[in-house]
Amino acid sequence: MPRLQAAIAGFRAIDADAALKEQAAKNLARWLSEPAFAAYQPQLEWLIDQGKWAGLLDRFYQIMPFGTGGRRGLVGIGPNRMNLWTIGATVQGHAEYLKERFSNAPNLSVALAYDVRQFEDQKKNYNSALPNPVMHLSSKRFAQVAACVYAANGITAYILPENSPRYLATPELSFTIRHFKAHGGLNVSASHNPPDDNGGKFYDERGGQPIAPDDQIMADLVEQVITIKQADWADAVRSGMIRFLDDVPHKAYIELCRKQSLIAPPRFDEIQIVFTPLHGVGGLTAMEVLTAQGFRVRPVEEQMMPDGQFTNVTDLPNPEYPQSMDRAEVFAKSLNADLILATDPDADRLGGMASDGDGKFHFLNGNQIAALLAHFKLSKLVENGTMPRRPIVAKSLVTSSMVTRIARHFKAQVVDNLLVGFKYIAELLWQLEQRGMYEEIVGTPEDYIFGCEESHGYLVTPHMRDKDSGGAALLLAEMALDKKRAGTNIIAYLRAIEKQFGYFNNDVRNIVMPGIEGKTLMGRMLNNLRMAPPTKIGDLTMTKFEDLQDEAGWLGPFKGATDKAARNFLIFTLGENARISLRPSGTEPKAKAYVEVCCTPCSPGESAAAWAKRCAEVDSLAKKLADAFFELCKAK
Repeated sequence: MPRLQAAIAGFRAIDADAALKEQAAKNLARWLSEPAFAAYQPQLEWLIDQGKWAGLLDRFYQIMPFGTGGRRGLVGIGPNRMNLWTIGATVQGHAEYLKERFSNAPNLSVALAYDVRQFEDQKKNYNSALPNPVMHLSSKRFAQVAACVYAANGITAYILPENSPRYLATPELSFTIRHFKAHGGLNVSASHNPPDDNGGKFYDERGGQPIAPDDQIMADLVEQVITIKQADWADAVRSGMIRFLDDVPHKAYIELCRKQSLIAPPRFDEIQIVFTPLHGVGGLTAMEVLTAQGFRVRPVEEQMMPDGQFTNVTDLPNPEYPQSMDRAEVFAKSLNADLILATDPDADRLGGMASDGDGKFHFLNGNQIAALLAHFKLSKLVENGTMPRRPIVAKSLVTSSMVTRIARHFKAQVVDNLLVGFKYIAELLWQLEQRGMYEEIVGTPEDYIFGCEESHGYLVTPHMRDKDSGGAALLLAEMALDKKRAGTNIIAYLRAIEKQFGYFNNDVRNIVMPGIEGKTLMGRMLNNLRMAPPTKIGDLTMTKFEDLQDEAGWLGPFKGATDKAARNFLIFTLGENARISLRPSGTEPKAKAYVEVCCTPCSPGESAAAWAKRCAEVDSLAKKLADAFFELCKAK
């Protein structure tokens, strides 16, 4: 094949491991010759004729790996892209896993969800004049193909009706799996990633994502897939192997969120809340919860329509970024509103901006929201006399240590050493459910108060096993209402918490490294830092270095390749008040550096000027550390 030989020659010029180039050539040969890939071949031939060697190598050097519970990345052509072959092979592997795990179960079932995404090749990677089987490929279409694969494997698939205008948010999928006592689930979503991305995230029977060693077993079975079984949609519907979801689990989910309420509901017009789903599905979850609870919610109309291109959103549809709420802020100021709430496209993350009472809106980052929710819920449970006997608060390693200080102040048990990924909070709840303890923590799921991740993920009930914007939105709205009734606001509340527990600056720096060349550079950077950690970062001396891949450390031996990947995590401690953590993202082509700098609480009698000076020093040090570490990473 002349085109294959041309591609192999083109690969030689790229700085990448020879074994990866060899694997890319093998995969490319299959896609250029086998009938199963005939629909993709015109575009592949065009890419080769154009000499797109780096892009071709990146598409073919591997089958898209599992990240935190599934696959996520660019939609496109090749085994390292999301397409119908990738999703079919992944679901086939998941079906094999379910049949092996539940070998004695008579009737296996799964629940499926999908978000608003639809691939339109925004980056213009393909020839628009040629046939392209991935063009206009939607999350809904991915999910329907997945349902047909499950059906062909004898597994009943619950999915929304074909003509339904609704979507199923990530937290609602977790709830629905538990509601039906299904054996697993699949969520077709790329969350807050760019529009050209998509993914498939798998769930276990608990409503969470599997952790090691189960995720490794599933990944191994996926890798072994040779043949994909796929039933006809109409036949599977007629036979009952594909069943359509009604409104019953949705209504039950809304009621569960409403039960998390901590204060009396609002009177009409007592508070105004602006809401945006950023063109995602949050209008069917968080907004519906707020409205049902009596809040007057004012939607950002131009962002309410589900739209996989996120047409009216600035930059990414991600409430981690203030610019995603620019339209909401303008609208809120015109209304003199109290609070802005935003959910990401699959409505598991929650972001917001709060008014300071003088017409200015302040962006709340994920760590600030986590601290606010933890303090508000714990204080209200004490006030209402409903605190459980053994309260439990959980957070990831990279979430602000302020949450730990707050939880301990309220005499809660704290789990603050969890790896990144909400599946570890789900595992904590499962251990409490099964054993009545987690490590040294003793209790049951009913003792669980709150779990959080810095990336705007929160869970306020043990009856779901993934982050949920619905319950968190209700508590943040009730917080704004409670403070307004007291003559103050959320910003003043946050400042009081900072004075009581210490001021924290938590910054995240993204070190973006796309493509196979980026993967090589990222591996080199992490390994160099691992083998020769710095003695100083900026002006601070490193007092402790932790490599979570050290099998002699507190996490012990690896439970498989997925566990090793999750532990690709370096922690640099710089005295008592500064820490930097570094890890590659499991879902995006970048490494994340988490910088935390803090100070001690405000002293009795300390002047406002002295306190402000100490806070400014924390901010300055955090920026200097982040800049210095970023340069260090580039050098490595």
